[in-house]
Amino acid sequence: MPVQIPDDTDFNSFKEQCESQEGWLVKYSKGGVTVWCRAEESKTVQKLKMRIMCKDVMAETLYDVLHDTNYRRKWDTNMIDTFDIGRLTVNADVGYYSWKCPSPLKNRDFVTMRSWLPLGNDYLIINYSVKHPQYPPKKDCVRAVSLLTGYLVQSNGATSSTLYYLTQVDPRGSLPKWVVNRVSQFVAPKAMKKIYKASQKYPEWKRKHNPNLKPWMFPEQNTLPCISAADLTLQRADSLENIDESNLTEEKMHHSDDEET
Repeated sequence: MPVQIPDDTDFNSFKEQCESQEGWLVKYSKGGVTVWCRAEESKTVQKLKMRIMCKDVMAETLYDVLHDTNYRRKWDTNMIDTFDIGRLTVNADVGYYSWKCPSPLKNRDFVTMRSWLPLGNDYLIINYSVKHPQYPPKKDCVRAVSLLTGYLVQSNGATSSTLYYLTQVDPRGSLPKWVVNRVSQFVAPKAMKKIYKASQKYPEWKRKHNPNLKPWMFPEQNTLPCISAADLTLQRADSLENIDESNLTEEKMHHSDDEET
């Protein structure tokens, strides 16, 4: 299937999903973090939505943190590798990301098309999986599929903001139900808190690391090679080999909960 670069309609639809309460069930609510899942999608790929209140972080700072690949290497301890592949337009690019899964799960990776849009007091970033001919699946990673993933950052005044994260990802593999539940109850809230902490430290870090370099804000700074959407195709789960990890036990993964704080 051909790749479509998101337009205003797609961004507005994403924002509405983030803000809507209808059809969402609260799975976790504690310490300023709320996690929802869709009520009717228990038999399909789970759609999760998260929100965290960031009382002392500007919306612009959160937006920068979500874009800044160099800073992500510092705070995202689950990441194995990430890099930008090429740009499609002034506000759309293609990139690679791989992350460590708790043992004994295999690690996962993505190739995604990402698009972003500052909109008044809102900042939006959305992505979905694509196939790039030069970046086929690797033997040491399971190629996961983002059906729709993204962030909505909303300004709540001069020094306060709200961050929404909505994701519908097929991790591939016949994962047992407890793994999926563990993501919503444990992994997701932890990830949101990690972004918040990273955002608190970002202004000081950025002052020492190319403070004026923000190609997501200033397209003329973007040095990525141009690629065409015609070179990409939509990545869907049915085009990938299935990995059976359904026999994993919760005890095997339990120790990984305490590896990070």
